[in-house]
Amino acid sequence: MEITAYPKTSPASTLALEEAAQGFAACGSEPRLTVLRLLVRAGAEGLTVGEVQERSGLPASTLAHHLGFLAAGGLVEQERRGRTVINCAAYGRLEALAAFLLEECCVDACPSPAARAARAALTGEPS
Repeated sequence: MEITAYPKTSPASTLALEEAAQGFAACGSEPRLTVLRLLVRAGAEGLTVGEVQERSGLPASTLAHHLGFLAAGGLVEQERRGRTVINCAAYGRLEALAAFLLEECCVDACPSPAARAARAALTGEPS
């Protein structure tokens, strides 16, 4: 089994347990996860509410609720441009959540060469 070496995380990017729990809770439903993945796919340009609605098939009132929940959890950034609201994935926050899950990768694993290499890639420590 090959262990993928993930990007190194810095101590400054490490989330507190409570912050991580809030972020994961924000995307903890199928509709919110669908919306978040749509926004990740859209890239830095983001999507208008109408575009998200069209692509997700969610009713407008439900979509507004889910976007608000994602924004409150710090996973979506919303910017008003005139009468239009652009929604973008908060990539920094998403990367921090991924790093939170992976920062202790292989800590308790048998110290095989692959485990040592994966741990070194995550921490920046020599293997």
